[in-house]
Amino acid sequence: MILPVIMAGGTGSRLWPMSRELYPKQFLRLYGENSMLQETVIRLNGLDVSEPLVICNEQHRFLVAEQLRHIDQLSNNIILEPVGRNTAPAITLAALSAASKGEDPLLLVLAADHVIGDRTAFHQAVKDAIPFAEQGKLVTFGIVAAKPETGYGYIQRGGMMGSPQAPVFRVQRFVEKPDLPTAIQYLESGEYYWNSGMFLFRASRFLEEIAQFRPDILEACQKSIATSETDAQQDFIRVDKKAFIACPDESVDYAVMEKTNDAIVVPLDAGWNDVGSWSALWDVNNKDTQGNALTGDVFTHHASNCYINTDEKLVAAVGVENLVIINTKDAVLVIDKSQVQDVKKVVEFLKKSERGEHRVHRESYRPWGKNDKVVSMPRYHVNRVTVKPGGMFSLQMHHHRAEHWVVLSGTAKVTIDDSTYLLTENQSTFIPIGAQHMLENPGKIPLELLEIQSGSYLGEDDIIRTKDHYGRC
Repeated sequence: MILPVIMAGGTGSRLWPMSRELYPKQFLRLYGENSMLQETVIRLNGLDVSEPLVICNEQHRFLVAEQLRHIDQLSNNIILEPVGRNTAPAITLAALSAASKGEDPLLLVLAADHVIGDRTAFHQAVKDAIPFAEQGKLVTFGIVAAKPETGYGYIQRGGMMGSPQAPVFRVQRFVEKPDLPTAIQYLESGEYYWNSGMFLFRASRFLEEIAQFRPDILEACQKSIATSETDAQQDFIRVDKKAFIACPDESVDYAVMEKTNDAIVVPLDAGWNDVGSWSALWDVNNKDTQGNALTGDVFTHHASNCYINTDEKLVAAVGVENLVIINTKDAVLVIDKSQVQDVKKVVEFLKKSERGEHRVHRESYRPWGKNDKVVSMPRYHVNRVTVKPGGMFSLQMHHHRAEHWVVLSGTAKVTIDDSTYLLTENQSTFIPIGAQHMLENPGKIPLELLEIQSGSYLGEDDIIRTKDHYGRC
């Protein structure tokens, strides 16, 4: 059995303003018809694999669950990390989770935010790796280098182990990101591959190696799994926070792959891209005759080699070239394609200024649906709220704000203190300060409403939950 292990952590700050801390790039639809996480799962169709195990941050749990549910891949298969501790602990948690069920699968470790254009070539590389993983080898997939890239680590191959038709090599060494002259040498030698961060190995073999080289990581993860909990909805596995915080932060390359004597590399030439910048997205997307990659409502005239992505508003680009233009509901980025690595400077500024645009979008997703903060003023907020069928707010109250709900479409089941009633289109209700209240969508279509919040304090920490269907405190 092959168990796909999909690592869906990270904040993706290099793709700001679309990617933010609470909605990073792996959950965005940047390439293909689905989010990058969904595309990673769908890419496995045609391989003999079980449902994937997804490892993500606690704060992204509802996003992951909803996206897996949409592609019918949700089945108590999400491990929540209370804090990020890099790839070695994440993979160790996956291996221990499988072992706790009496299983010893091959773990196919994948990142949730990579693009692979040639699914057939990807499948073939996995199939070529299986016999070696079954023999106890630790397989990594090396990307056939297309250019002297200085942004990736490299893997130098050693002697051949497979056939010329399906070449597999011993790993000679892992090397850090090189400077440009060194990267050119690597490319010309033909002996080096980009380090993809994808692996295939038996769960028990990985645990043997992590026990040998990093017993401290193994011990912390064992304690975390031993006292893990499954939530009431059976969607999430929560590891013990205190034990996991004590776990060292280490990549699997440093912890195991650079030390083991059983590392081998399978070459992969499948249109791989880690989408680490806006220029990388320009590389992988379809372009018009002027070399522009366009998404959304865009008009161009005498524009060339641009990447333009707009959320809702029209973007018109005239007489420009080599630009990245990203338009979201609350931020616009305009940057030269050659300077995209400096997006991090914007994020640093936002953090230093204690602004929220690096962390959240104007539109945020909740377990019950989504909330679009249309107007945000010191004493009032206006939100457009969408509640999915069967979705419901927690039973809650506020000390500092009152609320007014106006139904735009659908049917709302409203509870205020001891009263429960239905509201339909164009009807409204008022929730005074201190009233216990709850809203539910009992219908078959999404419920749309305007929520007007008013009061002296409108922070999210003025939500006092009495009862919550989604396990939030």
